[in-house]
Amino acid sequence: MKVMAIDYGDAHTGVAVSDRTGTLCGYSTVVTAYTPEAVLKRLQAVVAEHEVTELVLGHPINMDGTRGVRAEKAEAFAEQLRAATGLPVTLWDERRTTIDAHNILAANGKRAKERKKTVDAVAAALLLEGYLTYKKKNGG
Repeated sequence: MKVMAIDYGDAHTGVAVSDRTGTLCGYSTVVTAYTPEAVLKRLQAVVAEHEVTELVLGHPINMDGTRGVRAEKAEAFAEQLRAATGLPVTLWDERRTTIDAHNILAANGKRAKERKKTVDAVAAALLLEGYLTYKKKNGG
């Protein structure tokens, strides 16, 4: 079983894929594409290459718990992902993942310009870590 976490964005989409045991992040990258169709095409390739069986998509809920435009975009993209891959897609609360990713990179000495290149992949890895931990705790 391999799970792929996706931090979907307008220009950059972070991707992280678990190892076969569903315990660790085994692969991560950033997809640079400007249309949902282009992102889907790249994600389909990653799904096939890494034999992914489940998808987790970041769901950008507002800090007060409400859904905004970004959350609605994610929900629409989740439907496109299901149709394009035939895999189950779980929407996962991604509040603070990008902030936490920036903080992790900064703490490791990455300047702002360097962080910009990898922050989305780190955010996807944090999404994946949270989801895998949840599944393990809940017998999934």
